[in-house]
Amino acid sequence: MAELRTNLGIGTLYSDATVEEVAQSAEDIVKSYLWFDDYYATAQKLTSGVCTLYFDNPLGLYVGQTVVVTNAGSKYTGSKTIASMPNDYSITYTANGQSTDEPRHAIRPPATVSATTHIDYATTPAVREASMMIAVDIWQARQAPSGQGASVDGFAPSPFKMGNTLIARVRGLLAPYMAPNAMVG
Repeated sequence: MAELRTNLGIGTLYSDATVEEVAQSAEDIVKSYLWFDDYYATAQKLTSGVCTLYFDNPLGLYVGQTVVVTNAGSKYTGSKTIASMPNDYSITYTANGQSTDEPRHAIRPPATVSATTHIDYATTPAVREASMMIAVDIWQARQAPSGQGASVDGFAPSPFKMGNTLIARVRGLLAPYMAPNAMVG
């Protein structure tokens, strides 16, 4: 947030909450394009206190690994240690205290199973620069009429900043870190 204030030259003119909202939005946008060790469970079941999550794609996980499960419901969610992998498309682990059996059923939207990512994007210069560039674009779109940017030399409006080219302007910085599924479409 302090870096964004400095880059924009706004000092303490705007509240922390307003500046933080812009910084967080930029971070969320950039993170959605980065490579993380995440898997998406599309179905689940509970049998005798053991949760099973099912996936549509093969997994790169292993028995004994700790993962964080989100958006799967209270019995299934949390930091979990994989107890078994019946095949390359499912994992099992202990339920959160409840043992009422549930048959296999779909999870909509899919649950996220996150393993440890071995890169800290917060300290990666190219990712930080891309986030800053997007934050500045968001800030300018909020301040200029009709969401247009203004050039410093004549305050002439530029094309709409929040369009489909927002990420295209920083794709070169992010290219080495982009997940293949972020490049589809």
